[in-house]
Amino acid sequence: MSEKRLKRKIIKKKLFTKNRLVILNEDTFEEIFSLRLTLMNVFVVATIGAFLIIFVTTYIIAFTPLREYIPGYASTKLKKDATELALKSDSLNQALKKNEAYIESIKKVLTGDLEYAKFNKDSILASVSEPISEEELKPTKSDLKFREAVDREDKYNLFEKAKPKVNTVLFPPVKGIITDKFNPKDKHYAVDIALAKNTPIKSILSGRVIFADWTPNTGNVVIIRHNSGFISIYKHAASVTVSQGDIVRTGEVIALAGSTGQESTGVHLHFELWKDGYPIDPSIFIEFE
Repeated sequence: MSEKRLKRKIIKKKLFTKNRLVILNEDTFEEIFSLRLTLMNVFVVATIGAFLIIFVTTYIIAFTPLREYIPGYASTKLKKDATELALKSDSLNQALKKNEAYIESIKKVLTGDLEYAKFNKDSILASVSEPISEEELKPTKSDLKFREAVDREDKYNLFEKAKPKVNTVLFPPVKGIITDKFNPKDKHYAVDIALAKNTPIKSILSGRVIFADWTPNTGNVVIIRHNSGFISIYKHAASVTVSQGDIVRTGEVIALAGSTGQESTGVHLHFELWKDGYPIDPSIFIEFE
């Protein structure tokens, strides 16, 4: 125990023994500065100084723009710009995919390389014929009660209100004789109407022109996208009076009839009508003659 105490006393004496730090002039040995201190003072000052340096460095790195000059730390503006560019590139990528899909659909419309679907005249929806059993055709008790109530109400109705069966009425693009009918078996997804040269061709509905240009096979072509999923196509025109992106109204002149393109056999209008990506027979909805 005495040895341990002795060692402690020696260490304590070394730590708290006062020493004098003197700075002298090298030539004259004149005392310039002197300081009395102990090893404990040196240890405390060094520790406090180390903590201060760590605190200041951490503050600079965390809360000041000076950290941008430290290797390995990027600037805040650079990170913000990189994030914005990443978001923009992602949006552009999605827009590019949509445009590519849209262009592919337009190519299929121009070439006629699509499946054919039959549409009901009133609903303009694909008709599906399924067998119905006789039991399903029989009215239920609730149906019979409902019919009786309607019959009683109809006794007091003197007039019936006429309601249209369809919400969309298609304007005939031209009036003329159909020389070639709609025939999906031969991939003729249109009706050909014989016309006099420079006969005005009109839009069947209001919409936006999505294509108005020359093609080698079909000459001058105008494609208009309408509401409710309709797309109308007018081919072999002598000239067009609209441009891509124009808004046209129902019955507005969009082209003049002609015989342009390698596939044309005379002055006529090759008219196609599409609904939700499928060709439909225009003569079902439009009177051309």
